[in-house]
Amino acid sequence: MTTLSKNAKIYVAGHRGLVGSAIWNNLKARGFHNLVGRTHAELDLLDCVAVRQFFDQEQPDAVVLAAAHVGGIMANLQYRADFIYQNLQIQQNVIGESYRHGVKKLLFLGSTCIYPREAPQPMRENCLLTSPLEYTNEPYAIAKIAGLKMCESFNLQYGTNYIAVMPTNLYGPNDNFHLENSHVLPAMIRKMHLAHCLHTGDRAALARDLNKRPVNGVDGHAPYELQLEALAHYGITPTQLTLWGTGKPMREFLWSEEMADASVHVLLHVDFKDTFEPGTKDVRNCHINVGTGHEVSIRQVAEMVQKTVGYNGTVAWDAEKPDGTLRKLTDVSKLHALGWHHTIEIDEGVARLYRWYLDNLD
Repeated sequence: MTTLSKNAKIYVAGHRGLVGSAIWNNLKARGFHNLVGRTHAELDLLDCVAVRQFFDQEQPDAVVLAAAHVGGIMANLQYRADFIYQNLQIQQNVIGESYRHGVKKLLFLGSTCIYPREAPQPMRENCLLTSPLEYTNEPYAIAKIAGLKMCESFNLQYGTNYIAVMPTNLYGPNDNFHLENSHVLPAMIRKMHLAHCLHTGDRAALARDLNKRPVNGVDGHAPYELQLEALAHYGITPTQLTLWGTGKPMREFLWSEEMADASVHVLLHVDFKDTFEPGTKDVRNCHINVGTGHEVSIRQVAEMVQKTVGYNGTVAWDAEKPDGTLRKLTDVSKLHALGWHHTIEIDEGVARLYRWYLDNLD
């Protein structure tokens, strides 16, 4: 097994993001303090020359590739070229330089959107590339498939030790709470909070939120009528909150700090040879699903969020907005066999995230 000493230099690409920041903190908690991170302003991972210079300078022993261009359904639909180009470029640069610089261990983070739209549920790793992808996020999914195949192919040709993990829907501290471009759960929490502020007439709380995250240029100092107009664009009014879709799709959610714990467990305790059966002739599908193995409907999640926030207004659904894939449940038996299980269930996680959101508005 490739072991990493406590003084090993570990580069966490995307260390300020939802998963990257959680992995960074998890590594520190385990006694790994020789960590390297760069903000986007400090290092543009789309710039192959800059990435090579960074690796020349830092010479990391291990790499966690958590940096990615991500977003929700509407963002995936509208910015298809950005999602495939930027993610392919990031992966090409970081994985390529990791190989050139002899990195001992690399962990690549993908997404369960790599699986076919009509994949059998729960989705096992071996259903990859067996039928068409979900149209809404096809460019992003193809980029992530390319990333895991790069890891797999470098391992098979060059004997590297690159592992790919595919997390389910994540949520947690440092999440993106943009009203349109974020993922479903943080967007829902913020929308419900704003609807609650309007419904109860708490203009101070509303202003506090908008000052932290202005909506279409409207902050907490803007006239109340402008605030109402900006929020109404996203279905948030004093009497009603309108959420996207039908609420029927089933989703699996994993607390980001648990994803980080699973990721670090794999980084420290799993080698490439552990990801497939010994004697396998055609080695493929060596990636590892990371999730809970439990699912809940979007409507049920909305009810949990509503209860947590204390919103007493009306919740409506806009069926004209896309639902996306109806089910996306992972089979996590491979992960369990490798020694990791989740502990935080969705209801506890929703309460935790709302507390974090409120605590970080200033």
